[in-house]
Amino acid sequence: MKKEDFYFKLPEELIAQDPLEDRSASRLLVLDKESGKIEHRMFRDIKAYLKPGDCLVINDTKVIPARLIGSKIGTDAKIEILLLKRKENDIWETLVKPGKKAKPGTKISFGEGLLIGEVIDVVEEGNRLIQFSYQGIFEEILDQLGQMPLPPYITHQLEDKNRYQTVYAKHSGSAAAPTAGLHFTPELLKEIKESGVDIAHVTLHVGLGTFRPVKVENIQEHHMHSEFYHIEASEAEKINRAKRGGHRIICVGTTSCRTIESAAKPDGTLSECSGWTEIFIYPGYQFKVLDCLLTNFHLPESTLIMLVSALAGREHVLHAYEEAVKEQYRFFSFGDAMLIV
Repeated sequence: MKKEDFYFKLPEELIAQDPLEDRSASRLLVLDKESGKIEHRMFRDIKAYLKPGDCLVINDTKVIPARLIGSKIGTDAKIEILLLKRKENDIWETLVKPGKKAKPGTKISFGEGLLIGEVIDVVEEGNRLIQFSYQGIFEEILDQLGQMPLPPYITHQLEDKNRYQTVYAKHSGSAAAPTAGLHFTPELLKEIKESGVDIAHVTLHVGLGTFRPVKVENIQEHHMHSEFYHIEASEAEKINRAKRGGHRIICVGTTSCRTIESAAKPDGTLSECSGWTEIFIYPGYQFKVLDCLLTNFHLPESTLIMLVSALAGREHVLHAYEEAVKEQYRFFSFGDAMLIV
């Protein structure tokens, strides 16, 4: 299966640069995965497609303000880093720009010395291990100095940091938001719950590997970065209970989908667990737990459009994307949504 099989033409003006004022006012394209039939709705109409007994699975990870801009001690050269993975002893795996200025031994000052980072090693993909020193609480300093790590295709500054968080974000650790969840408001979630739909929380800390371009021609040779996930016993039971009752599991976003598919036993059941996943889902994959998926519109030739194609079929998905372009849907993180049923 080739990378180019997942290409589609996207006019640049359809890339959403800003979130809507009302989260649930985005549009919703509903795709029937069996027939390929398409409906155009508003996001708040999602309630019409959820049935009592269904289980909605949401990723409650919280994005950290992981983008830090500092200066190299000794030369004052500007260095930008992105926190990717927390290790022990205040060591983080980071992405550094420009990398050539960040050799082991380099020290970087952030916030006029509030935070000092020392490059201690170079790891895969040219990422750097940086050890931080500071006075006080790291999270508070990060909140003060860090910026939200918006994807490169968003060129506007984000006025309100919370608009790149879901309303149910709880556990800090992501370098990017699980964007399908950005459409929900507390009121809409309450209405969904009151209609008899169960809501299960899982956590997957989204790394930048999700957005890493596929560089190989044969997609099966692509390697995903590992991401940490956790499922509590009570949430696993909600999903198991819905499955036992013959109800549907509807994942909000590709990250929730990858979490439960990584954690599922061969019989499709879940139990409390934590771990690292490198799961790459593309056409031919047999889903063990998921039945339906709510997701945003993704980049051409990305691992995300491959995952969506595994569920609904490549032809149905590419036709739906053509339709979305024709109907001027907004694309990517702050864009509109697609529900695959």
